[in-house]
Amino acid sequence: MAPICKLSGVRKTYGEGELEVHAIRDIDLEIQPGEFTAFVGPSGSGKTTLLNQVGCLDKPSAGTVEIEGQTTTGMGERALAKLRGDRIGFIFQSFNLIPVLTAVENVELAMQLAGKPGGRAAAKELLAKVGLEGLEKRRPNQLSGGQQQRVAIARALVKEPTLVIADEPTANLDSESGRQVLELMRRLNEDLGVTFLFSTHDRLVMEHASRIVRMRDGQIIEDVADQQPELQG
Repeated sequence: MAPICKLSGVRKTYGEGELEVHAIRDIDLEIQPGEFTAFVGPSGSGKTTLLNQVGCLDKPSAGTVEIEGQTTTGMGERALAKLRGDRIGFIFQSFNLIPVLTAVENVELAMQLAGKPGGRAAAKELLAKVGLEGLEKRRPNQLSGGQQQRVAIARALVKEPTLVIADEPTANLDSESGRQVLELMRRLNEDLGVTFLFSTHDRLVMEHASRIVRMRDGQIIEDVADQQPELQG
């Protein structure tokens, strides 16, 4: 099976001369379709920079990045934006919901921006899929942190992505909400075959991951696959 993403000799350097910082160095990595992988390491280890390369949010200083067989390194901004819009979903620790819109309006707006049909009915169906049936008309400040993250997950699923990138998705959640959100994402991974990549400090995320990639000083120091994820309910 061809990898969903492949990085070969990827480096990312910021600054010049004495101010030069090597955020990631000589990364060789393949992610297979359907993986549930956590990038783990201390602050400054390079895990978020690595996710940004995979998510086509940033370009490497050296090396190549391939997404579903397409080499993204030489793509222009318009082509990269189309690839992100068509194939990649994003979930962030800060939820990034629009506060004046209801849950269903947040999802519906994402559908409109992605050019997806279905309108309000399809948005409600996505919210039901993430366990928010009956809460569609609540605004973000009327939802718990875990519920807001579920709206963000529904929004990420609007484009029917093959790959979802989650940067510290449990950082602003209490442990029980974090567990529920992770179990939801694991079920979506298994039911829909969506590949999930996380950056995290959270041991709970590591317990749910089927593969853990440990990073330090911009390099991969350990790559352990075939974990047995914790899934309850």
